[in-house]
Amino acid sequence: MAATEVTVVGRDDVARAAEGLRGRLHRTPTLSARSLGPGIRLKAELLQRTGSFKPRGVLTRLAALTPEERERGVIGISAGNHAQALAWGAASEGVDALVVMWQGASEAKIAATRAYGASVDLEATDPAAAFDRLGVLIGETGRSLVHPFDDPLVIAGQGTVALELLEDAAEVETILVPGGGGGLVSGIAAAAPGRRVICVEPEGSRAIHDGLEAGRSVPVTPVSIADGLSAPFAGENALATLRAAGAESILVSEEAIEAAFRWLYGRAKLACEPAAAVALAPLLTGQIEPGKTAVVVSGGNVAPQTAAAILARA
Repeated sequence: MAATEVTVVGRDDVARAAEGLRGRLHRTPTLSARSLGPGIRLKAELLQRTGSFKPRGVLTRLAALTPEERERGVIGISAGNHAQALAWGAASEGVDALVVMWQGASEAKIAATRAYGASVDLEATDPAAAFDRLGVLIGETGRSLVHPFDDPLVIAGQGTVALELLEDAAEVETILVPGGGGGLVSGIAAAAPGRRVICVEPEGSRAIHDGLEAGRSVPVTPVSIADGLSAPFAGENALATLRAAGAESILVSEEAIEAAFRWLYGRAKLACEPAAAVALAPLLTGQIEPGKTAVVVSGGNVAPQTAAAILARA
């Protein structure tokens, strides 16, 4: 079987995406975190529309639909944040959306996806089965896929996070980014040549780490409190973009994720979700030395009971 052609996303692609998004989304703030070091910055992307960075990629992909594709509707797959962004973005564009999720996904994220106007399919029992279900539904419905992390347009849209960050804090040398399927971190790597970009993943949910190590996408079984990073594999376009940019990958423990979550709640007053706290963890554990470093706090869609349980374990 011939190898699947991959696309390496570059800074020009991200710049085009930024032009298409101009005036449509929030410009999220870049905050200081001086108690961690004088050069530490937090990109508060949890304050984006729908509570995460995901609308950047969704709107970029939806803008490329043909009239016929818009008429047939779109389909996506997600643990929750992409689902909400696709539901919101499709509704704003007048396009019907169906989202494949899975049993055990966050009830709050499922409810929010429906509230934004999308239909939700919950036939699958886990992330891997959900991707199988996605293929079936694409064949049955003819809908256009808005991939959560491996469409080059989605990657370019997500990379606009870095353009804003570097406009606000040009001195930043290292960017820590949470990683699931690779869309956000690869977009940021594409947008920030010359900077050190580090993908941070839970030890139990390591699709990007294992994919970079293997030189190709490999299946994983994600298990982590950071449910927003529960991709069963990393995207080939994302991996190729990360390799081209020389991005790095490190792993953090569940305990470190929870400690970062509590720090962001208590010290930065950022009501993030566990997946968004992942990128801060290596600064707290000492895996990364503080310097001119930015942490992408990528989303804030957390169930109150989850947040309360983590905070109670302090």
